[in-house]
Amino acid sequence: MARYFMLRVLDAVPTVFLVLTLVFLALRILPGDPAVAILGDMAQPEALAAFRERFGLNDPLPVQYWTFVTDMLTLDLGTSLASGHQVSELILTNLGYTLELTAAAVLIGVLLGVPAGVMAAVNRNRAPDNGFRLFSLLGYAIPDFYLGALLLIVFSLGLGWFPISGAGEGFLDRLHHLILPAVTLALIKIAFIGRLTRTSLLEMLGRDFVRTARSKGARERRVIYRHALRNALLPLSTGLGLSLLSTLSGAVAVEMVFNRPGLGRLLITAITERDYPVVQAGVIMFAAFVVIVNLLMELVYVLIDPRLRVQ
Repeated sequence: MARYFMLRVLDAVPTVFLVLTLVFLALRILPGDPAVAILGDMAQPEALAAFRERFGLNDPLPVQYWTFVTDMLTLDLGTSLASGHQVSELILTNLGYTLELTAAAVLIGVLLGVPAGVMAAVNRNRAPDNGFRLFSLLGYAIPDFYLGALLLIVFSLGLGWFPISGAGEGFLDRLHHLILPAVTLALIKIAFIGRLTRTSLLEMLGRDFVRTARSKGARERRVIYRHALRNALLPLSTGLGLSLLSTLSGAVAVEMVFNRPGLGRLLITAITERDYPVVQAGVIMFAAFVVIVNLLMELVYVLIDPRLRVQ
């Protein structure tokens, strides 16, 4: 297992390096001058020139790229062009908000999506199944930012049950601020995870080992949960990994809708300001999440499926 894990880590190194290169080039290709975006159109030419010189924006592109790569290898994320703060501090300050939103949404999605998928599979083509399929269709069709705006209008502006913006202070206050954004992302996750559970479980319920268990007189509950659902975990684990990644990307829009701090909001603000170091660090963080989740998914495959372990 240790050798397998190290090989997968080495396979991920070129991917991370490619992401570093693409992010660097994409930011330099985009129109707009960071000095003008941050200092404003009315800034004096001397101030603009001093700003570019201070942050190395006048250096040739290969020199900027070499500085960028060497800084990344030493885990030096640089200094924000807009605020002057260390980028690592900005990332760490906002990382917790994004992680707690993602974790809460995925947890709700799993706790409600898996039982909903099981219920739909067991009651195939009956009322519970038809109702869930309609719900999952709506979940796939409604964008997270649109759903978030609807929930914000109804439950925050209309009924006043939840705060309009911010992340709160203290455990209970942060939980109060977290509920509505987490539910926004979780409703879509419930549809995705539930639909995947239903499809995978229906496939297992038609297998020979399930018919054998029933013919031996095993209780239906045991057949479903001990035999069928247990063997449906492999495709379900894939869906959980994909769900986690999509939740991270969806958190960007949800943080903007609910005016909530986090990596997504930090990244969007930095893009509008042409704050190169912050954008680079933010994209690299999201890329690192993708690599880490993919590695964990492969390890889960090996632990769940003995055939992969032998190979």
